[in-house]
Amino acid sequence: MPRLNGTGPQGMGPMTGRGLGSCGGGRGYGRGMGCGYGCGMPWSYRQPNIDEEKEMIKDDIAVLKEELKAAEERLSELNK
Repeated sequence: MPRLNGTGPQGMGPMTGRGLGSCGGGRGYGRGMGCGYGCGMPWSYRQPNIDEEKEMIKDDIAVLKEELKAAEERLSELNK
């Protein structure tokens, strides 16, 4: 927040910027753990329940199997 006067960026009020001032705790709220756009979890992240976590793991396994298949196919092409 410019000059820490409560006006926010361009005079639009508090909590309208990147959260780098005192309102956001200096952490850049809403940007995902402070490492850029879309990296990490948003601040409103909640822990998944067991069923949700199982589904997430199953999805991860399916994606990894597809990636492994693609890698094996590419390796086979390169070996020809």
